[in-house]
Amino acid sequence: MAKALKKQALGRGLSALLKDPENDIKSVDDKNADKVVGNIIELEIEAIEINPFQPRSNFNEESLRELATSIRELGVIQPITVRKLEFNKYQLISGERRLRASTLVGLTTVPAYIRIANDNESLVMALVENIQRHDLDPIEIALSYQRLIDEIQLTQEQMSERVGKKRSTIANYLRLLKLDPIIQTGIRDGFISMGHGRAIINIEDLDIQTDIYQKIVSQNLSVRDTEALVKNYQESLKPKPEGKPKTASFEIEDSQKNLFVNYFGAKVDVKIAGNGKGKITIPFDSEEDFNRIIKLINE
Repeated sequence: MAKALKKQALGRGLSALLKDPENDIKSVDDKNADKVVGNIIELEIEAIEINPFQPRSNFNEESLRELATSIRELGVIQPITVRKLEFNKYQLISGERRLRASTLVGLTTVPAYIRIANDNESLVMALVENIQRHDLDPIEIALSYQRLIDEIQLTQEQMSERVGKKRSTIANYLRLLKLDPIIQTGIRDGFISMGHGRAIINIEDLDIQTDIYQKIVSQNLSVRDTEALVKNYQESLKPKPEGKPKTASFEIEDSQKNLFVNYFGAKVDVKIAGNGKGKITIPFDSEEDFNRIIKLINE
């Protein structure tokens, strides 16, 4: 207990140091920076602003109330992490749930680790720490990865090294952003899983995606059922093989063909289908030739 009180007293002492304008610490090289950066310090909640790079955007109200009850009884066990912006002004890097819950129970200060970081470093730290410590939904994670790509121009390989995740894992999350927004919302709200989303993403047509999504929800389909549904749809798009043409049911000998040629004085074409039916085509060169053939037929 004495050790805990000493630690808390130290935090309050450092808080006073931070409020002294003559000891305004702006970099790790400043005087007393080693006493502040990386240490746990009691910060006034009103001096902390929410991090715009925060990956999490949905907070379960019931979960927050449970955390608030725990904080009321035991205090904030795990400090939040902030970065110093300017004199007595800080920006949250991680720990928004703890900060919100602390506000709910009426706390005016909260224990915090202080870091000095630029915006890019803050974004990376927020992403890494939140993914490691909280259950972000798959779409929140995907959006966070996409933000790293868009705002810091990291490749998937570089991002893999920064966040400690396999490149294939990152790629699977990013592919979810190709889903129709309705389906993305369904994943965020827990109507379907990431596994369902990964199966649906193999279909490019967004209308078909949403049709399958509706079937998953209404029929409570499993991921395996969804994969089979997608496979059947893809199979239906493949061109069906043409059947072999039926051979003629009988053959006409050359001597028989020559009878037509000799009689009409033209190259007559005779075709026979597999069912025994056929047609005879008699070509003509002019009206005079046509009348000649008619006369031969009428004889």
